[in-house]
Amino acid sequence: MAHAIWSGAINFGLVTIPVKLFTAVKTEELSFNLLHAKDEGRIKYERICSIDGKQVPWDEIVKGYEYEKGQYVILTDEDFVKVNPEATQSVDILEFVELEKINPMFFDKPYYLEPTKQGRHAYALLREALARTNRVAIARVVVRTKEYIAAVKPIGEALVLELMHWANEIVNADTLELPGSEKLPPKEMEMAQMLIDTMSVDKFQPEKFTNTYREELLAMIEARAAGKELPKPKKAPTRAKVVNLMDVLAQSLEQSRNRRSAGAAEKPATKRRKKTAA
Repeated sequence: MAHAIWSGAINFGLVTIPVKLFTAVKTEELSFNLLHAKDEGRIKYERICSIDGKQVPWDEIVKGYEYEKGQYVILTDEDFVKVNPEATQSVDILEFVELEKINPMFFDKPYYLEPTKQGRHAYALLREALARTNRVAIARVVVRTKEYIAAVKPIGEALVLELMHWANEIVNADTLELPGSEKLPPKEMEMAQMLIDTMSVDKFQPEKFTNTYREELLAMIEARAAGKELPKPKKAPTRAKVVNLMDVLAQSLEQSRNRRSAGAAEKPATKRRKKTAA
């Protein structure tokens, strides 16, 4: 059973909704240890002073902010406590806005909000009101001593608290050299739209996509641990250099149509097999 990160409340005007906060995403990255190739000993890291070259114990280490080259302001634990935001254990709603009017780049990390028994009715009321008005709530929240701006969104039967980036954390695209408005050949645009149409689906199904790199890496690790022969690496498909964009679009469109036709042909056969098995 999942453990709540904290128990608190959503403050919505004068309404208080008791909730618990749960992690909504998890990572499945493989972790590796650094070893000495000679004897597979674990590598240890030592804290060495750049001035005297000696190892420094933890009780002699302090935190410093470099405000000029080689010049530091030393901060103590008490200094951090003074400026830490008050851990109110609350999601304080400040305003509401239509979801489409928020740049998706602002969204960072989602968490589930689960109501307590006493807060279920008010929780459902806020969820349905947000869904019907197509709005999200913008709130302030403190998670693990750090203050965030966040959005409260209705997703299915749940309210999701999605931590957001502050405005000054978003890098402006104006710093990039991007193509501006230009006159595009109508034939190229028509072909590009046709390609998009043939590759479009009615519903996004994330479960059909898998992390093939992770699976192949695990297979290689398991094979090596068992002393088996390692699978041969796959050759990356060669891509022809783009000489004529129209030709490449036409080839891509043909490939997409062929894949879609092949997929459509497989579905009836699958159904027949299931019926026979039944």
